[in-house]
Amino acid sequence: MTDFFYQIRSITFCHFCSNRLTTKILEGTQRLFCPSCGTPIYRNPVPANCIVVLDGKEQLLLVKRNVEPKIGHWCLPGGFMELNESPEASALRELKEETGLVGRGASLLGVTTSPSSHYDTILMIGYLVKHYSGDILAGDDASDVRWFNFDHLPEIAFDSHVRFVRQVLEAISEED
Repeated sequence: MTDFFYQIRSITFCHFCSNRLTTKILEGTQRLFCPSCGTPIYRNPVPANCIVVLDGKEQLLLVKRNVEPKIGHWCLPGGFMELNESPEASALRELKEETGLVGRGASLLGVTTSPSSHYDTILMIGYLVKHYSGDILAGDDASDVRWFNFDHLPEIAFDSHVRFVRQVLEAISEED
């Protein structure tokens, strides 16, 4: 049995009518299905964001994680999108919560997916923030927040964050 099948099987009851779920091949894929209300249960990626913040002096803002996964590792500020929140508003909220900075004019860098042991797949939305106010202060899920020179970056915890940082660094080097 694959990890995916095990994770999807861990949901036992329909979240619409509370009856026991079964599995069924739907649209060419084995899915959880509620025979009582006839509802397929779709498992979707969980939307999250990360923010590349530059200080204009060839420095990048990183936070040290205070929660699992990868507690104690450095990463971009970011987190999960809440219901009734736009992706950009979510990114700016996470920036404020984790760093104390109020960002403006977040530019979309791109969208990618990342595997997650807890959520299966995360839909990661990357933003670039060049304009902000406030003083950095670690908060929320961060034990530390710090500016790093591009040529002295620590190991970054998540591959999706590394991809967005590389994208920005390549764009900066093309401008020179």
